[in-house]
Amino acid sequence: MNIKPLSNKILIKPSEDEKMTPSGIMLPENAGEKSSKGEIVAVGPGKRNEKGEIIPMSVKIGDVVFYKKYGPEQVEIDGQKYLIGEEDDILAVVG
Repeated sequence: MNIKPLSNKILIKPSEDEKMTPSGIMLPENAGEKSSKGEIVAVGPGKRNEKGEIIPMSVKIGDVVFYKKYGPEQVEIDGQKYLIGEEDDILAVVG
């Protein structure tokens, strides 16, 4: 896969949803909400300010992040589901 997001866009591979609760109860696929955690697989160069200078991104490839539930758009690349959104859609970096 050779994808280069533009401006302050990021490409996220969503994490697999948990199938079992910490207490050992198995969950059906349609139960609960989807995870809002994933790994960044591609990052754009950053947004430009009023002077035309690029503001560097605060996240990098490989970061595990929490993202807004309704922020990023879902896309399919080579049969795999990804999310593409802006840096502002990221809520936190894990670890």
